[in-house]
Amino acid sequence: MAHNRKLVLSGVALTKARTPARQNGAAANLVRDEPEREVINSGYLLDAPFSWVGLIIRYGLKDEAIPHYKSTDKGHGDLPVAIEIDVRRLIDASEHQMAQVYRETTLRVLIHAGEKYGLPVDRLKALLAELTTA
Repeated sequence: MAHNRKLVLSGVALTKARTPARQNGAAANLVRDEPEREVINSGYLLDAPFSWVGLIIRYGLKDEAIPHYKSTDKGHGDLPVAIEIDVRRLIDASEHQMAQVYRETTLRVLIHAGEKYGLPVDRLKALLAELTTA
């Protein structure tokens, strides 16, 4: 399926725990646009061996520091990457709290991938620093 997104977020449950669906979807949509805009404006994708990032957030029982990569999909042009987060942080979270978790996770993954592939990450690091010092 063709699209014009440069960052696509999706999630998969690794446990039976469930997050409130309405807040969860709204939080993920809020978060996607800002990092995607920075990916575009910073030139992150200019020399990348992929044309967009497909991030799968795994709702598990731990917060991983290092994402998991699959090979760039030649047909779709994406970099498939996944990271596990502790779903217990989201169960009773507000939409705003969920958005903060997704924003931080997304920025950490984009920075990690950027460093792995030698892409510009300074602006993404600045955004992450703003989040963690606020």
